[in-house]
Amino acid sequence: MANAQIIAIGSEMLTPEKVDTNSLFLTRELNNLGIAVAGKRVVGDTREEIAEAIQQCLARAEVVIVSGGLGPTEDDLTRDGAALALGRELRFHEEVLAGIAARLRKFNRTMTERNRRQAFILEGARVLANPNGTAPGQVIETGGKLLFLLPGPPRELEPMVREHCVPIWSGFFPPRVLRTFTFRIARMPESEVDERAAPIYTKFTNPETTILAAAGDITLQFRAVAETEDEASRLLAAVADPIRNELGPRIYSEDGSSLESTLARHLLARGQTMAVAESCTAGMLASRLAGVPGVSKVFLGGFVVYTNEMKVKLTGVDATLIEQHSAVSEEVALALAAETRDRTGADFAVSITGYAGPDGGTTKDPIGTAYVGIATPDRLFAERLSFPGDRERIRRFTTQWALDILRVEVLRFPALPACGDLQ
Repeated sequence: MANAQIIAIGSEMLTPEKVDTNSLFLTRELNNLGIAVAGKRVVGDTREEIAEAIQQCLARAEVVIVSGGLGPTEDDLTRDGAALALGRELRFHEEVLAGIAARLRKFNRTMTERNRRQAFILEGARVLANPNGTAPGQVIETGGKLLFLLPGPPRELEPMVREHCVPIWSGFFPPRVLRTFTFRIARMPESEVDERAAPIYTKFTNPETTILAAAGDITLQFRAVAETEDEASRLLAAVADPIRNELGPRIYSEDGSSLESTLARHLLARGQTMAVAESCTAGMLASRLAGVPGVSKVFLGGFVVYTNEMKVKLTGVDATLIEQHSAVSEEVALALAAETRDRTGADFAVSITGYAGPDGGTTKDPIGTAYVGIATPDRLFAERLSFPGDRERIRRFTTQWALDILRVEVLRFPALPACGDLQ
């Protein structure tokens, strides 16, 4: 499989203030041509470290792309690092300098002696014109592989890639199609997902499988490379179909959509609505839903009832019930869900009450305990949850569980024909 390595140059990207975004754009453009990115790294403004990174990447990939460090200042050392890595000289090009001077004149700027640094080109390299800046790009073939030196500013790099690099990559590699397929899975730990899926996906080297874990949300991504779209689809199906059969309804999305977006689409397909009542998550569940464009077609709203007083005033939960069982209890979660459904007129209601910490909790229900209540058109039930971690993690996990519990309930009802979409 053809692959590439990307190197971002700049000591500033080794600090918390600056992030490499060029690699995301480069990865997308390479993937569109069926070229996988096998590695990315960030290197500071040191000639020797740049040289070492280039040598290591050339040993591992057919294409190496270096972005940044082509400016006119003393710390712009990509050209020097590349020369050291390849054992080649840097040659001064008068025509390149003339182009730099012309661009500066166009914007009434004076060329300085330092701009001459940008006119030094690797011996044997091809110059890539940069109409959006003063730093020309370079590409050189070495040992049957390609090394690209590209400017760092995205407004300069991106047009250069589209105009010059993509045609070179297309001609250098045989035609390939790189396609991905994604499963997203809720309410399963990463270890369990992998225990059940690994016996299937480890039989394949193409597609490659990646497993990613977030808060109660596991992603399985399959990446296939083939000569045609049909062949890529066949390769993906060979691994995805048996994993789908193995994990079944735990898979909530096959197109990368979030859990809240998936739930909203299921509600819309059934012509149904929902509402929420939140205590310890204090609006996090509603906020996740509100982030879905067009969700107002299915999400009516709800209540943030952080105190016992608000639980009584806003949703009508009986104060005696809270006194008898405590606010964090199955009984109160059930009452919150039922009252919320009744007061909003929603088809479904979800309630959350719990101890997110760092204070609170009891022997029976320690910090990390939450109760999720679900009221549907035909039943009312609650689930007790328990999560380790800090306050934010507990709240995030709880909303994830609540969304997926409701998703499963909604799927019990038949979809209606032609309900439109959320947009």
